[in-house]
Amino acid sequence: MTYKHLFGPIISRRLGLSLGVDLVPYKVCSLDCVYCEVGSTTKLTIQRDNYINTEDILSELKRFLDRQPKIDFITFSGAGEPTLNINIEKIIYEIKRLWPQYRLALITNSTMFTDEKLCKALYKCDLILPSLDAVSDEAFKKINRPHSSLSPQVMIDSLAKFRKQFSNQIWLEIFFLEGINDTEDELLLLRQACEIIKPDRIQINALDRPGAVDWIKKLSDQRLLEILEFFKPLPAEIIARVEYERDMPISYIQQEKIILNALKQQLCTLPELSEMLGLHYNTVLKHIRILVNNKMVDEVNQGNTVKYIANNF
Repeated sequence: MTYKHLFGPIISRRLGLSLGVDLVPYKVCSLDCVYCEVGSTTKLTIQRDNYINTEDILSELKRFLDRQPKIDFITFSGAGEPTLNINIEKIIYEIKRLWPQYRLALITNSTMFTDEKLCKALYKCDLILPSLDAVSDEAFKKINRPHSSLSPQVMIDSLAKFRKQFSNQIWLEIFFLEGINDTEDELLLLRQACEIIKPDRIQINALDRPGAVDWIKKLSDQRLLEILEFFKPLPAEIIARVEYERDMPISYIQQEKIILNALKQQLCTLPELSEMLGLHYNTVLKHIRILVNNKMVDEVNQGNTVKYIANNF
């Protein structure tokens, strides 16, 4: 059974077995981050709107969740900023009313916490995973390429205010890029911001897939360990790469086999695989991450395009 607004369940390195829910179309976002593995933002906006019909989302959730699947989280994520959907409040309410047995997570870029009505709805989430990659305006503009109205200091202040009212977990992700936000000055600003926000975890992340531009540089494992030491004694951790698991849901293994069979026949980009196989872009992306990490699939760079081909194994 295919779904337009749901993807997965997928094995998430942070959330276990996660059912993804897309609340905005590809690729509506308030930022245009240079490291985004989904690609460049096509609609840069801070306008909250009815981007996807709420009843369509709830109908797909009902079809999927009425089977009582074993999942760790329902997760608002996808190929854009979920909080831009003006009806996220209603969707959260209905999920908690109809399927209270499931934990609800939100992956967000932290740009919309100035909206008090939104924040009140988000109090019902079990886990918030916001991001903050830079504090200085220079680094913020270089990494996140934001909507012109956004300010990193306003984001920090509004997230800190939200933290005081939110009783569940907040895991703050910082994505580091060599030579931009890993300098001594930028690290100090980020640590000070974390001390203000007071997240339950600080999750240090770095590039392990091609981003939206080709000039960004991946940090070494040694540099990540140095950054981890810098943040101590704050509750910081390096987000572990996805490990290949054989104890997967049957549907997940079947999807993997379908992707591998396709890549044995021809080179494909992620969008080509998604369209050809009828799988959500994010589902294909998660499989590819694991398959590449485990050397079952190779990346082939053709100019500015990344394609994939199955290895002989």
